[in-house]
Amino acid sequence: MAKRRSQLLEILYSKGPAAAILQSAAKDRDRGLASNLRYPFLAIVGQSEMKIALILALINRAIGGVLLVGARGTAKTTAVRGLVDLMPIVERSTCEYGCEPEDLYRYGMDGVCSDCARKLGMGDPITSPELMRLVELPLNSRLEDVVGGISERVALEQQRVMLERGILSQADQNLLYIDEVNLLDDMIIDAILDAAAQGQYTVRRGPLAATYRSRLTLVGSMNPEEGNLRPQIQDRFGLRVLVRGASDSAERLEIYRRAKTYKDKPYKFVLDWAAETDAAAFEVAEARKRLSRVVFGQGVEAEGLRWIEQLKIDSHRAEMTLFEAARALAAADDRLEVTLDDLRMVAPLALRQRQTDFAAKYFAAQQEEDAKILDVVAGGKKKKGSSGRPKPAAKAESSPNGQSRQSESAPKPADLPKAEVTGD
Repeated sequence: MAKRRSQLLEILYSKGPAAAILQSAAKDRDRGLASNLRYPFLAIVGQSEMKIALILALINRAIGGVLLVGARGTAKTTAVRGLVDLMPIVERSTCEYGCEPEDLYRYGMDGVCSDCARKLGMGDPITSPELMRLVELPLNSRLEDVVGGISERVALEQQRVMLERGILSQADQNLLYIDEVNLLDDMIIDAILDAAAQGQYTVRRGPLAATYRSRLTLVGSMNPEEGNLRPQIQDRFGLRVLVRGASDSAERLEIYRRAKTYKDKPYKFVLDWAAETDAAAFEVAEARKRLSRVVFGQGVEAEGLRWIEQLKIDSHRAEMTLFEAARALAAADDRLEVTLDDLRMVAPLALRQRQTDFAAKYFAAQQEEDAKILDVVAGGKKKKGSSGRPKPAAKAESSPNGQSRQSESAPKPADLPKAEVTGD
């Protein structure tokens, strides 16, 4: 007699990623394509720092995203795509204009469209729960594709001008992944970072203008062999992860075995990790609910600021990322108070690659220049009289015969010292 599955496993396998996997397996059984299934996030061997950073960013969007820096073939993209099975449920607007209950609280009935105002008046919801999604930005994207612009299709087919949403708007409350972010056009990456930081952006095309929400979790990856990011852009990413290949032969062998099993039997491999994946997804959702109640222990914030001061980091994003990452870590650990150990664990992720000698040298040179300016200004004051005005020059008095003579205060030629001439 077959052993009956537990009630917990019945719930796990009837809902969530496992159910989707089973349905996909039944539907596409004859295709057998491994590309239809994502490699499980928890099945990645090692790379604990990368896993922690990505999960923390999923829990707390205020961290500011994650930048993965490493050589090719180190599971950067695999890890990001595997996050899909851990993504929580978010409330998404069902209105074509993007109306949300928050708009009603901020602006009243004028803040929502007439259709949503009617629904709210009747007590009907204007949002629906949906799973967070992964949005990948193609490397060949244009600025119009990213932020939005005039719809060419509508202009040609309907002979009218209409603004169309871009990838940034589609990534609202989702995870936006930019592979090879260092190869992206500077104008595009600047627009993405500004929109992610502000949570919204405005598109203007002639007389048309529209504002879209962009409350997204940003993850970028890059290979340093192909070029670096500008310091201004790099500073906008919250956590920085150095992704290295495994150096232990046992780990490398395990990586090979799991990759081969995934390619040969993808459905079985994913199902083997389904229970752990669902458990991790549940923990992420609970941590997000717990986050708003997490506070700092006594002296924890002061200690973190002391570290930043000693490291001579100028950017204020350092403490913002450090503290928010520590809060997410405490929430993930089912705690409501941040400890020094939380700060110590996330400090390398939040503070690395933020120091710069250029800024220190620049401000030191400027201080020297300012000191010279102040020295010259102070020296000019000493040469003036006590009243602050310059002393009047000696006046020449006129003699009766019309010749001028020096005043008594001026030295006479006889009083001047004689020059001594020495021989060779």
